[in-house]
Amino acid sequence: MAERPTLVQVAQHAGVSLASASRALSGQGAGKKTTEKVRKAAQELGYVPDATARSLKFGRKLQVAFAVDDIGNPVYVEMLRAIESELSQHGIRLFVSDTGSTPEETVEILHDLKRGFADGLIISPLRITEELTRAIEESPVPVVVIGAFGPSQKVDTIKTDSARGVELAVRHLTENGCTRIGFINGPLDTTPGQVRQRGFDRAVPGSRLTAVAEAFTVAGGYEAARTLLERAGSSGRKIDAIVAANDLLAMGAIRAAAQRGLTVPDDLQVIGIDDTDFADTFNPPLTSVSLGSRERGRLAAQLLLKRINEPSRKASHHTVLPELTVRASTIQPRSLPDNQ
Repeated sequence: MAERPTLVQVAQHAGVSLASASRALSGQGAGKKTTEKVRKAAQELGYVPDATARSLKFGRKLQVAFAVDDIGNPVYVEMLRAIESELSQHGIRLFVSDTGSTPEETVEILHDLKRGFADGLIISPLRITEELTRAIEESPVPVVVIGAFGPSQKVDTIKTDSARGVELAVRHLTENGCTRIGFINGPLDTTPGQVRQRGFDRAVPGSRLTAVAEAFTVAGGYEAARTLLERAGSSGRKIDAIVAANDLLAMGAIRAAAQRGLTVPDDLQVIGIDDTDFADTFNPPLTSVSLGSRERGRLAAQLLLKRINEPSRKASHHTVLPELTVRASTIQPRSLPDNQ
């Protein structure tokens, strides 16, 4: 089945900007010649706005904000691409703000929304504080949270079960014959850090083979893995596998292992979480658990559009389930359960 033409394609075919195409098709402020060109282009391409696009109130800014804690993290880049792709079909621009992982900066962005520069906001905060929760609840425009936010009748959320993702990783390593599995986590004052630690504790009860990085970065993973490997080595019981709380930490762990003369996966098997684009191109390619970053971004954009059009509707809460992808950083088991 051929893909339905998008508003972006209509604008390109008519030779006008996306915003002009939006105004022309909605009858809001476009010139006569522009309107004629856009409508002709839409007819030639067979463009028909979907229910959401038809119901959008084009008197708005046609602009949505996306606030992330670290724009350098490939997870947010994947979310951004999915969000932008979804919004662009409706002629809505997306701009991104890097909060530097501070809830205070996110609160400032929420307060700035009172100036009317955006029709809505998508956020994916690492840390949730009372002040941030209050600012989200009191936001003058719709807000969608990618992540855990607790029960709310006003705020749409899309989360993932990252604790289960860690359990999938441990299960895979156990099936590979690993018995000494370490865990490298990010900061424990973050929501992902807490949830992923919970998953590891469930999968490996009572384990002390853990190390906490200062940040969810390659450098953080390197330092945490070096500490963990040195500690295990001094005890005379070497670690045979590491689960890292995200792909960047896992890449740092592989570098630390190489520095100690360990080969992945022969001497040490390593698994990451997130299954970013980097996982498949790293050396060795990284086994990782996908948390559906693209899907969460796509759903967030769709929910925000619905909320803009139906401000009083009941909040929606979605969960994207994790999936394991096995690559060269772990040993392929002889058989995997059907649900993996």
